[in-house]
Amino acid sequence: MKLAVFTSRYPAKTATFFERDMRSLLEAGVELDVYCLSPLEPALWDYSRGLLETPGFNASQVHHAGLARSLARSRAAVLRRPGAHLADAARILLSALPHGPVAFAKTAYALPKAWAWAAGTTRYDHVLAYWGNYAGTAAWAFHRLQGADVPFSIWLHAGVDLYRTPVFMRQKLAYADNILTCCDFNRGFIQQQFGAANPALAARVHVFHHGLDLDEYQYADDGREDRVIMAVGRLVAHKGFDYLVRAAALLAARGVAFTLEFVGEGPERQNLEALARSLGVSGMVRFTGWLTPQGARRAMSRATVLVHPSDGLGDGLPNVVREAMAVGTPVIASDVAGIPDALSDGCGVLVPPKEPVPLADAIERLLADAGLRRDIARAARHRVEARYDRRINGARLADLLRRTQRLASPRTAPALDTAAMHRREA
Repeated sequence: MKLAVFTSRYPAKTATFFERDMRSLLEAGVELDVYCLSPLEPALWDYSRGLLETPGFNASQVHHAGLARSLARSRAAVLRRPGAHLADAARILLSALPHGPVAFAKTAYALPKAWAWAAGTTRYDHVLAYWGNYAGTAAWAFHRLQGADVPFSIWLHAGVDLYRTPVFMRQKLAYADNILTCCDFNRGFIQQQFGAANPALAARVHVFHHGLDLDEYQYADDGREDRVIMAVGRLVAHKGFDYLVRAAALLAARGVAFTLEFVGEGPERQNLEALARSLGVSGMVRFTGWLTPQGARRAMSRATVLVHPSDGLGDGLPNVVREAMAVGTPVIASDVAGIPDALSDGCGVLVPPKEPVPLADAIERLLADAGLRRDIARAARHRVEARYDRRINGARLADLLRRTQRLASPRTAPALDTAAMHRREA
């Protein structure tokens, strides 16, 4: 099977789960090309060695075209069926209008790229939109030139492509043969948000957990640094890291000894540093910046606990949660989205979001109880082995994609009532 995969940005510092999924498909015998909306950044290939070193794949299979080149090349694709393409463009752009100028511009940017790629490629056996947002829209437009019998699948993850700004989402879901997602919470969210208008949707939704290389994530529940609280991820608002700094201040006021270490970078770093200073805990807080995936794994392996205090619907099931579980680091995280899928049943500690006091209580409890940390770590590793082995999950996904057949009459979205759509999707 030859697969066309559409993603937003690759290579990237935060694309480890994308890489694992693609490696798993390659190892399951799937041929693939990757189409990226964002410009390629060669310096970031160092964060992507795993995929490049997988037999059957190299950097030439990652495709990007600048906007000017895309506009020139897409003309050939549009001229094949100008009426159909203009109708598609109108439907997509009208759907984006209620979401504001940024969403409209990003949608408009995706269309010529999709058409240019379609004009310059051979036929694929399956098209996979790895993200539901603008990459999904590009995949939809690309697929329309692939032929009526080519299956189309879309993968929905979290805030960036499911919980917020669902541009053209109802139409893409109605069109898809498979709707993939990473946790049971998302399955219910998709049904709740989009199922009323499409009762047949539920049968096409499949949960596929992002997998881990369990050989790389060596488990150890002892030999760790004492009282190191770690947070790993991009420093953005929805991660809730400010609540972790506030919880650290509460711990300091109680006389609890600790070091809080942030692994990652992002626009909230200065605000977090300022908050730590204002609360008098800057001497206990370290910011290490970005690390390679291997460096982040080593950092998690020496931490006493890992905390992921999401402030609401941002991440679906954060990869760092599962990675910490794999290496034996007990996890404390917010009871939101797909996090309970991983941490329930004694596999971690769940706390309410946006509440520093229960977060501080949970951290203090785990720092003081080595036996509890060990029990959590062992239960978590068992869950990881049962649910998150990338080779097993990748083989299942490859099997689903191979078995999928496109309907003889592909699903298409009805003519747009933009006013009604704005009321539904606002």
